[in-house]
Amino acid sequence: MLEGVNQLINRTPDIQNKWEYFSSAVLLPLIEIKGETHILFEVRAAHLKTQPGEICFPGGKIEAGESPRDTAVRETIEELGITKNQIELIGPLDYMLLPSGALIYPYVGKISRPEKINPNRNEVGDVFTVPVDFFLTTPPQVSKMEVSVQPTENFPLEKVPPVYRKTWRRWTYDVYFYEYGIYIIWGITSRILVNFITIIQPENHIF
Repeated sequence: MLEGVNQLINRTPDIQNKWEYFSSAVLLPLIEIKGETHILFEVRAAHLKTQPGEICFPGGKIEAGESPRDTAVRETIEELGITKNQIELIGPLDYMLLPSGALIYPYVGKISRPEKINPNRNEVGDVFTVPVDFFLTTPPQVSKMEVSVQPTENFPLEKVPPVYRKTWRRWTYDVYFYEYGIYIIWGITSRILVNFITIIQPENHIF
């Protein structure tokens, strides 16, 4: 047998080009309000350079030597001003690979004593909650986003089939929108929501 091929036996596969992606982890936080389960959202601070004012879940970049699970918990603690023992991690959702070059590991967790939440104003402009029942009974609006591939100036265009000198691939992907009062929940956050709802209530499957 080929030398070294035995290393494939019982090997756990990974994403081979993971280093090319911005890897982050987020937590979809569940809290209880008057006996009803809500999802907590953040509004990113207006002074931030990237995505100011966007609605999101707590999360951030996975640091070297840190697991995605630990990142989701750490970022939630830092952004919501809570302690680790207030977070009960329930489990993972499906990973997300985005055309923008991001790899996201979403988790779901329950936050106890929500009255103790004290958002870090350096990152969080506001927080709000939405009952889970709203997402169980309200399908998202669906739109499209277009992505295209174009060669750079130093790409050896003469070495690939001639068809690529005329046109390069374009494709679209779905973008989901939820409207709740004054809030528009969309983008990565809404995709995570759709995945969550699909898992806990498969009959709402929309993919």
